Amino acid sequence: MKPILKMSVLAATIFLAVGCQDDNKADTNKPVEPAKVEQTTTSAAVATTDAAKVEFKNEDQKAAYAIGASLAQYLSANLDQQKELGLNLNRQDVLQGVEDVFAGKSRMTQEQTQQALQSLDQRVAKIVEQKAKAEAEKNIKVGEEYRAKFAKEAGVVTTKSGLMYKIEKEGTGPKPAATDTVEVQYKGMLTDGTVFDSSYQRNQPATFPLNQVIPGWTEGVQLMPVGSKFEFVIPPQLAYGAQANPSIPANSTLVFQVELLSIKGDKQAKQPTVEAVKAAATTTTAQ
Repeated sequence: MKPILKMSVLAATIFLAVGCQDDNKADTNKPVEPAKVEQTTTSAAVATTDAAKVEFKNEDQKAAYAIGASLAQYLSANLDQQKELGLNLNRQDVLQGVEDVFAGKSRMTQEQTQQALQSLDQRVAKIVEQKAKAEAEKNIKVGEEYRAKFAKEAGVVTTKSGLMYKIEKEGTGPKPAATDTVEVQYKGMLTDGTVFDSSYQRNQPATFPLNQVIPGWTEGVQLMPVGSKFEFVIPPQLAYGAQANPSIPANSTLVFQVELLSIKGDKQAKQPTVEAVKAAATTTTAQ
């Protein structure tokens, strides 16, 4: 969290510095006012049009204004994120601190400032950890309920590892080994139906070594003859477990629809033909 906090302070500093300098100038030298950044969305189009008509004295003034506007937007978004965590960091208090430092009358020493920021870091980390833990626990329960319901559907098979699958279409080709590279079409979803990955959406099949994917895939795809389409329900321990990423929350049960298109270096292609066997036998006999 430290980089975010430091960036926020920098944003406030530059934004306020521009404002303070402008306030100290004579009215005739006033730069153009910000484009009504605090107005409601209904006024956004008007504000944008007005801003487009603005003329700056020179490129330096224009660049300085752009820096202030950009960083102010960043700061605003950052404070909104803190608010979502339950922290009430008042914008005026942030700007007041910067203004006091510019005026040489800070109410905190540098050491006190660092201590306050470290305390904030610790509070944020604790809140994030608590939220993540609660989310992970909720996902375990949601997954268990989903798997229990799925298990009651006709044709569902549950393996010893806990992997669940249903055959939607059974092919007639060979089955891959864990060491094979396969070509598949697939769609990955959370239990609420949210799609987090799909080769269908990319309009391009995926190819990968079967031993370099999550355990549920490694086990499940080996059950599929080429030409098959299976639906897999993969419990967290066979997916990403407690590890969260932007699209898959921690302890998520995952749902995949998978079509096995081919095995690279197909096993059938590796099997010798009858003619080849006869030729080999004839050669051996001749010797």
